[in-house]
Amino acid sequence: MNAEQQKQWCIVDLLKTTAVFFAGRQVDEPRLSAEILLSHVFGKERLWLYLNHERPVSGSELAVYRELCRQRLEGRPVQYITGEQYFYGKRFLVDERVLIPRPETELLVEHVASALDSRKDRDSGFVCRVLDIGTGSGCISVTLALLLGYPAFTAIDRSVPALEVARSNAEKHGVLSRIRFLEADMFDAGLASRFDDRFDLIVSNPPYIPEEEWAGLQKEVQGFEPKEALVTPDGTASYMAICRLAPSILKPGGELCLEVHADGALRARALMESAGFCGIIVRKDYSGNDRIVSGTFAS
Repeated sequence: MNAEQQKQWCIVDLLKTTAVFFAGRQVDEPRLSAEILLSHVFGKERLWLYLNHERPVSGSELAVYRELCRQRLEGRPVQYITGEQYFYGKRFLVDERVLIPRPETELLVEHVASALDSRKDRDSGFVCRVLDIGTGSGCISVTLALLLGYPAFTAIDRSVPALEVARSNAEKHGVLSRIRFLEADMFDAGLASRFDDRFDLIVSNPPYIPEEEWAGLQKEVQGFEPKEALVTPDGTASYMAICRLAPSILKPGGELCLEVHADGALRARALMESAGFCGIIVRKDYSGNDRIVSGTFAS
């Protein structure tokens, strides 16, 4: 048995050593990665690690931790290793079947929730129908259902495996009965006929990365996240498909809210205007990029 195997690790020393090791291997966010993986081993929150920083790590716990670290060194995102990601303060199940929810999408949810609350305040009898296009993990629909309580949701995705994850998240958070999950493709010319009534709001975080940018993305994105949920040939095909669909399925005065590429707001805005939307607003993300485009269907 070598000296490393004989050493009794405590939490604080193991975290420090792992963070340095990760940094030397150019792992993104080395300290955070180490904390998330070790807290996952213990089944605790990260704060618990600091409240118990001198706690010894057993041999079996160390073996599990080392396996998780090996996966991280191979580029696998911590969210897929642990099987979860926090979104809007809630834990969502994620794996390679779906994209990892990002903070930018929390801003999209925040905007939609505010818009729907505003409409409810103006109309006490308002019952809202929301369509989530390209639902992925279901984080948008599930979070809105938790925040608002009253709307009825339809969430579509062309990926059956993604819909399985979305349903699991809806069940986990107790809103499965209020969300209709449907296998459907935004590029299907006959999609409108599959809905039995018009919607008050359409929300979507669609694929918007141009194919030419794929090779420049982080290796953990390229190697593990589903490409079809990220990329279209020129980055605008999803906006075009949604803007073609929206007039036939939105109620007059209904709203369309899109998350867009950092360079895609002008194109999305032009497409929405051509489709009959007015009052178009562009909102920035935490990095100052134009990220959310929304407008009201005028006719």
